[in-house]
Amino acid sequence: DSPFLPRFLRPALRAGHVNTVGGCCATPSLAAAGVGVTGPAGVIVRPTDLTVGPGEVLGIVGESGSGKTLLVKALLGLLPEGLAAAGAVWVDGRWTDLGQGRAPVRGKAVLVPQDPFTSLDPTRRVGDQVADSAPAGRRPKGRRARRAFAAERLAEVHLGADSARRYPHQLSGGMRQRAAIAAALAVDPPVLVADEPTTALDVTTQRDILDLLDELRRSRGMAVVLISHDLALVRQRAGSVLVMRAGEVVERGEAAAVFAAPAHPHTAALRAATPTLDQLVPAGSDLVSPATSTGPNLAVPTVPAGTAHLVHSPALPNPDSAAGRFALRAIDLRHRFAGAAGEALAGVSFEVRQGESVGLVGESGSGKTTLARCLVGLQRPGGGTVEYWDGARRRPAGPTDVQMVFQDPYSTLNPALTLGATLREAVGAAGGAHQDRLTPEELMDLVGLPRGYLRRRPANLSGGERQRVAIARALAPRPRILVCDEATSALDVTVQARILDLLGRLRQDLGLSLLFISHNLAVTAQITDRLGVMREGRLVEEGSTAEVLAAPAHPYTQALRAAVPAPLEAAAAVGAGRTASGAGKLTGLTASDTGKPTGRSVR
Repeated sequence: DSPFLPRFLRPALRAGHVNTVGGCCATPSLAAAGVGVTGPAGVIVRPTDLTVGPGEVLGIVGESGSGKTLLVKALLGLLPEGLAAAGAVWVDGRWTDLGQGRAPVRGKAVLVPQDPFTSLDPTRRVGDQVADSAPAGRRPKGRRARRAFAAERLAEVHLGADSARRYPHQLSGGMRQRAAIAAALAVDPPVLVADEPTTALDVTTQRDILDLLDELRRSRGMAVVLISHDLALVRQRAGSVLVMRAGEVVERGEAAAVFAAPAHPHTAALRAATPTLDQLVPAGSDLVSPATSTGPNLAVPTVPAGTAHLVHSPALPNPDSAAGRFALRAIDLRHRFAGAAGEALAGVSFEVRQGESVGLVGESGSGKTTLARCLVGLQRPGGGTVEYWDGARRRPAGPTDVQMVFQDPYSTLNPALTLGATLREAVGAAGGAHQDRLTPEELMDLVGLPRGYLRRRPANLSGGERQRVAIARALAPRPRILVCDEATSALDVTVQARILDLLGRLRQDLGLSLLFISHNLAVTAQITDRLGVMREGRLVEEGSTAEVLAAPAHPYTQALRAAVPAPLEAAAAVGAGRTASGAGKLTGLTASDTGKPTGRSVR
């Protein structure tokens, strides 16, 4: 018998329904025995065991809908209404029977969610929220004590005291995530669960947040559970890993060993779908077959029939692109937001050629999205011009020329409308001769979704399916140019690969030009011909994607390149909790820093 197994679970152990837990250390910070989740229609997460010791990091990876988040919410007693947990959780030196409707000791295991906006109140100052997060018996009283407590906790996550006086919307994405971590640490928890804490952050901010978690883990002796769809990140940061599929753990073990030689086909498929800077993901969305589940509630993304041979390649032959004719051009664009200290765009000149796929990368706040919004007409620039070439003349671009695909399709699709109504509205707004219009059915065919989905609403789709619908809506006016602003950043690696396949096929079949904005350099390498690097509103480097990523000339590009997690094959050479190179630090760089030119545009 395990020394930690509660008496009420021992019959289940003898019957073979629960595996032995314990053995990771003298006393684990967190342990689970037979923890599962059920809903009205049946099993969602099958009984699962795990242990995490003080100062250790357990990674949990898997596709969207595999049950990662539901498993940890069951451990923390945070399941939504209508779902029930079973099994037992060891935390704070005692077992809790989840089957009796009990939750683990409050404040002994805390959750840091993917979007800090969901845990921070937008109407209250950050300092007040941090102070109020302390346990009732230790909550500071009096204005001076509250300020001191908040300043101490914020300093621990490397935020200045002035951050306490700000509201969440006045902080950058990375600063908001640090504030959320500070609020979570106010209870001094022995266990911290980080659910996709860096998904929407650029590579340097991502590295800084993960370095912060490592620092806190070591200084506090805190156990960390890290949920992510980024396998390279988990390999670099976690000591052990669970791989989930369709509500079940299919592989577990030391992270280095699991990713070096996967034993389960699903782990091998996830690894193959993980993009790197120097290797293309194999084309074809049959790379990872959808899970077959006996549980009707398991929301596993499916691959529509007829999409198994899509191709995304940065070397698609295109006569127009070879001729170098531009499709969309920005000339000396400038823009300054009201109250901002500096320019969001400081004289940017940039073009997308016909049939070409161009990438745009840079940190949050570098001006990528502002440039994109100016190009598609959603933001009027303060200076400069935007030109579109229609095959005969230069003119301003219109909605039938260029369309945008946003990061979060759920926030851009009307939840009250069916997909058919959404697409009919988009087709009607596009105008044009009736015989030239695409029907909703034809748009669904283009993005590889069944026509029967037209009767569904966005809430009934997976994340990848919603993004396909967003792409279909953008195609309704038959644009020549598609601007994708972080269109795959919130998707797991296999769904991401399918969306990239789709964009590559649309580019080839429809002759589209693509402007692909991303903070993920490895993803950008999969789909773009040329790459522009932005910093502080300026385009600091531009050239072919292969050349820019293989031998970056500008120090800022070099720093972005160094901040990328090591690929799975090379991660063994990088110690857990360390980045591949100290050169990734951006401290001291200015927008005018330049390296040795290599025939590319370096500013």
